[in-house]
Amino acid sequence: MTLSKTSLAALAGGIALAACQWLVFAWAPEEKVMGPAQKIFYIHLPLAWWGLVSFAAACVASILYLWRKKPSCDRFSAAATEIGLLFCTLTLATGSIWGRHSWGVWWTWDPRLTTALILWFIYAGCLALRSMPMQESRRAALCSVVTIAGFLDVPLVFLSARLWRSIHPSVFAAKGGGLEPEMAMTAAACVASFFFLWLALLIVRWRQLRMTARLDALALARMYAGPTDPSPAGEGQNISRG
Repeated sequence: MTLSKTSLAALAGGIALAACQWLVFAWAPEEKVMGPAQKIFYIHLPLAWWGLVSFAAACVASILYLWRKKPSCDRFSAAATEIGLLFCTLTLATGSIWGRHSWGVWWTWDPRLTTALILWFIYAGCLALRSMPMQESRRAALCSVVTIAGFLDVPLVFLSARLWRSIHPSVFAAKGGGLEPEMAMTAAACVASFFFLWLALLIVRWRQLRMTARLDALALARMYAGPTDPSPAGEGQNISRG
């Protein structure tokens, strides 16, 4: 039995993430103040990283759609937006858990948290726009514009901790972000491992949207073709009428 490229990516991601658990819980030292709760950072960071990459991929696909008008580009943008929104939601959730143990509150209007929440609302609105009943080409064009405009917030999310007075730590800052070398290597390994999971999810969702478009086209063509009578009796009646 041969595995597809998507299955191989998912398998590689599962193995890599399993290996990262040893790095997280056995090799990386425990943070002195937060204790074991700090370990959620190794999930929070990859989710945030690949969520932003998803929105970047959606932006590029949207630009290509407006240029080439290829439906496949719009479907890729939709798939990347869905994966990005999923990762962004999990980033906000895990960040709230981390913040509760680090800052004593579930939420604070920190520049990075605020810009991340704005980003979530932008792309959630983009997905809501995709569900609206309108002409397919017009909906795709509108969603492409929203996707490109929403991407302007991505650099703000990434640079907010450096541009403004933020209590959110800059993980990969010039001075190492306060991480021990083992912590930094573990975080980098987790980010790299999440790539395979992200790639598998993106490809699967893109294929699902492509198959959905094909099934919708077949159903529409069958509806316009009208009912047919394939029975021999029906054929005989057509011949006698002729």
